[in-house]
Amino acid sequence: MKKRDFNKLLVAAAAMGLVEFPLGITRAMGQTRGGTLNSILQPEPPMLNIAVNQQTPTQTVAGKIFLSLLTYDFNLKPLPSLATSWDVSADSLTYTFHLAQGVKWHDGKSFSADDVVYTATEFLPQTSPRARDIFGRCASITAPNANTVVFKLKAPFGPFLNAFDIANLPVMPKHIYAGTDVVKNPANLKPIGTGPFKFQEWVRGSHIRLVRNDDYFKKGQPYLDAIIYHIVPDGASRALALEEGDVQLTQWTDLELFDARRLAAEPQLAMTIKGYEYFSPIMWLEMNNRVPPMNDRRFRQAVMYAIDREFIRSKILYGFGRVATGPINSRTRFYEPNVKKYEYSLAKATALLDEMGLKPDASGVRARISLVVAPYGEMVSRACEFLRESLGKVGIAVTLQTTDAGGWSQRIANWDYQMTINWLYQFGDPALGVTRSYVSSNIRKILFSNTEGYSNPEVDRLADQAAGETVDAKRQALYSQMQKILVEDVPIAWLVELEFPTIYDKRLQNLVTTAIGIHESFDNVYFKG
Repeated sequence: MKKRDFNKLLVAAAAMGLVEFPLGITRAMGQTRGGTLNSILQPEPPMLNIAVNQQTPTQTVAGKIFLSLLTYDFNLKPLPSLATSWDVSADSLTYTFHLAQGVKWHDGKSFSADDVVYTATEFLPQTSPRARDIFGRCASITAPNANTVVFKLKAPFGPFLNAFDIANLPVMPKHIYAGTDVVKNPANLKPIGTGPFKFQEWVRGSHIRLVRNDDYFKKGQPYLDAIIYHIVPDGASRALALEEGDVQLTQWTDLELFDARRLAAEPQLAMTIKGYEYFSPIMWLEMNNRVPPMNDRRFRQAVMYAIDREFIRSKILYGFGRVATGPINSRTRFYEPNVKKYEYSLAKATALLDEMGLKPDASGVRARISLVVAPYGEMVSRACEFLRESLGKVGIAVTLQTTDAGGWSQRIANWDYQMTINWLYQFGDPALGVTRSYVSSNIRKILFSNTEGYSNPEVDRLADQAAGETVDAKRQALYSQMQKILVEDVPIAWLVELEFPTIYDKRLQNLVTTAIGIHESFDNVYFKG
């Protein structure tokens, strides 16, 4: 798309009342305080409350509005956020967090330890795919005073201190949500947090605007005046906006990956793949294990053999990532490389389908499957088209179904699908981000839980035992056994360990400083003069 075409798009949007401000930087040159950061958001999120909806676009924006107790460095070591310090008892059962003082909610009400207790014990168990497993391990969660929260575990839980990021425990305002239907509360669209930026407006189809929280508890911060997230559905227009300087930041799937490679070479731009260490997602083809023929392990194995995953990595993802071998990312803890291998083999796929008795009809079709396309840009669309073509070669006729972000999340959460592409965060430890997708206790109608409905008592046992161990060698042995079983069962088809490029204007400072990356609060981000 040419520059004049992009400008026409903006003029048209302005005529509809969708654009009411310039896209470029507005700041005083040479100052570290001030200026508006313009970023892309793709796709448009269904809401802005990360405690209710954990899709990536929601998290990107909500990380500036809400805070948790901790964040994590690139080595996944805890750093302060709402908690300034913390203590762990010698028996690893009691975790005491000392909270920052003088923190206020964006409506002026005082933040306290009661908000943390309410979030962990009442709010998140209703909405989070992980809270029940994490905080359900607590014998009690109490607030002995307004600035202290105490978590007492029933038994040791190795990764517990890694469970206090913005995705696992986004602290919610008790005075806004207590006694309400938290899923339908109007504050989900106009959020009230404790973060460095306050929600100002959301013009659907155009932009979300956040402004500086002048009452932020860190003195002198944030440095930016505002952050504007622009909703630009067209991939070429998103690339042009970054190239021309109309926006200064793209992340996750904002750019098509071929554009990312090209734009990273522009002199005014920089690229990093850091800031995704805590997430380490794996792209997979999720199969609803309740639905024939996907309830047969042989069918799921055939799917794995039928997909050229190296082609996805090299040609669709343009070299960003590594071919996945199982449920744990090779860059994270407790990865096991010695598992069953699924090379690209149409012959092996066909033999398994024949063994099942799925013979081709007169059209060569053995089974008909629908695949709900996740609405995350052309890369995902191309991957889904490639999967349709690949499975078609062995007689599995795939029909692609498109929807928006809200529709996709509803369908997957309600088990109303046969196949979809997905990628979940691993959160630095299998007990936090991996096993939730495979243990029977987490088969729930909540997005990013065990929505495929896989159940294996031995996997349940190994996952539970590994989570309760505190010695890494013992945890590794248990997780290795678990991975070998899962890779044999193939509840979902693991495709590629994803890497994502964050491309940004070189004038931006302190942009990616932790393993949370662009989901961070941005309270320390500024433009260099």
